[in-house]
Amino acid sequence: MKRYAYGWLTAAFFLISIAGHWAFGWYAFVDEQQGLHQPVAVSAYLVEMGRDTFENWQSEFLQLIWQVVGLAYFLYVGSPASKENDDRTEAKLDALIRLQAGEKAEAILADIDRRFLRTHGHPKPHGHGAERVVAGRE
Repeated sequence: MKRYAYGWLTAAFFLISIAGHWAFGWYAFVDEQQGLHQPVAVSAYLVEMGRDTFENWQSEFLQLIWQVVGLAYFLYVGSPASKENDDRTEAKLDALIRLQAGEKAEAILADIDRRFLRTHGHPKPHGHGAERVVAGRE
């Protein structure tokens, strides 16, 4: 439960907001129908609220979902726009390890890459090992 707390909170906020939207929409629909001296019909309410919900979903949520999910995806796959100097930082760290560890450097770097599932500077999913690597120790 704790691991996905952000997702659960987001789902709860979404469900509360959609329920509130439909509940207050019902009261507004009833007032409007009574003001027009028309009968209150659930089918007419469902059509109107479905339309309003879809318009809101289309204009707000789809944009936001694309921005969040799209950016997260491109960050995950390592697009050049999302790296923010990761390659430069890694190159500096690799150089420092090579200077400090000498002949053991390549073995240490290979072990770090294996532990964190990195190939050619790009991470693979779910590759965070719990072990710490100290230069010069195995």
